[in-house]
Amino acid sequence: MISILGKELKAFFSSLIGYLVIATFLIFIGLFMWIFTDTSILDNRYASLAQLFGIAPMIFVFLIPAITMRSFSEEKQRGTIEFLNTKPIKAWKILIGKYLGNLLLVVITLVPTLIYVWSVYQLGAPKGNIDIGEIIGSYAGLLFLAGLFTAIGLFTSSLSDNQIVAFLIAAIGCFLVYLGFDYLSRLPIFFGNTDLVVQKMGAEYHYASISKGKIELRDVVYFVTTTGFVLWGTWIAVTKHKW
Repeated sequence: MISILGKELKAFFSSLIGYLVIATFLIFIGLFMWIFTDTSILDNRYASLAQLFGIAPMIFVFLIPAITMRSFSEEKQRGTIEFLNTKPIKAWKILIGKYLGNLLLVVITLVPTLIYVWSVYQLGAPKGNIDIGEIIGSYAGLLFLAGLFTAIGLFTSSLSDNQIVAFLIAAIGCFLVYLGFDYLSRLPIFFGNTDLVVQKMGAEYHYASISKGKIELRDVVYFVTTTGFVLWGTWIAVTKHKW
């Protein structure tokens, strides 16, 4: 499993695409935080990281599928997926190794954003006048969200040997899981408390809850169960050749 994880990291950073993905993420975050007048921290009256944690999930919708699209699609395209299935390592270890490897790549992409946290910390009046608890909660929410999106990306990658197709389906899937239920709950057919029930089925509701700085069990259970369910579907897709 560790060897699979290392293979994923090596494959990502051995190509220019890996560095372009990370650079693109940081550039977009930087533009929204410091350049664009509607969201720039410099144009606000108080130091806040709301821009970072508000735009990051939407960038994740495209960033994470770009990271995961090659995981199984490339193995299928090269014919090495059958080779992996004949190795003594079990299918679930291959899956977990790839999952942790891709998730670690997302975490590595997030690490440089700590520079933005330090910058806003320095801009506070007085210095350090920011809500640390909310920041920690927001980063926790991003990690849970990244875990779910990574699982979705692996699932779509296991269904196709075309990386572009895997990317597009994953991006659509991540968007629907994140915002689809929120939009669906606004339809007039849902009234009373039913709209709230539908809204709670989406990831955005639970991400917003965690981002307030209070990590509740219901939100953790949501992300763990949905991520586990998607990974289970991926395991079925990967092992179908053995069946």
